[in-house]
Amino acid sequence: MATLPPELIIVGRVRKAHGIRGDLVVEPITDEPDAVFAPGRRVIAGTASGDPTKDRHELHVLSSSPFKGGFIVRFGEIADRTIAETWRDRFLLVPADELEPPADDQIYIHELPGMRVELESGALVGTVIDTYELPQGLMLDVKREIGSILIPYDRVVTSLDREARVLRIDPPEGLIDESS
Repeated sequence: MATLPPELIIVGRVRKAHGIRGDLVVEPITDEPDAVFAPGRRVIAGTASGDPTKDRHELHVLSSSPFKGGFIVRFGEIADRTIAETWRDRFLLVPADELEPPADDQIYIHELPGMRVELESGALVGTVIDTYELPQGLMLDVKREIGSILIPYDRVVTSLDREARVLRIDPPEGLIDESS
């Protein structure tokens, strides 16, 4: 019987090459970037949807240091700037079983689509159809009976139930037209 490959989680996005030795500027997309980008750790090349690239290319961290809200990371497999430039805007993945599991009040972004969104009263708002990382924070695209609405995750979501796949929200007045 074949075993399934482990679930992969997006932990970073390569922003650009840095310097001439092949270092990369990485934007962490994880609550534990110091552990994920520690020397000796392995990451897998991936896509924005969290899937590995066809070649499932692996990189091994040689060193990392904080840099402008992210990290400058040196990988053993990237020897110069020319190669580093080919990594721009790629995503970096790690097997879920190598990460600390999310706490009860946390969720992976890839788990949000398909979740029901309800008001604190229990009234249905809609279903998450997509997410967007904006400078203002994570936005949920919620499909309603008629159209959709963008809801700011950090400022509006008050609780989540991962098993029931329900997000409870307390939106500011006027964000949700409760008559529709």
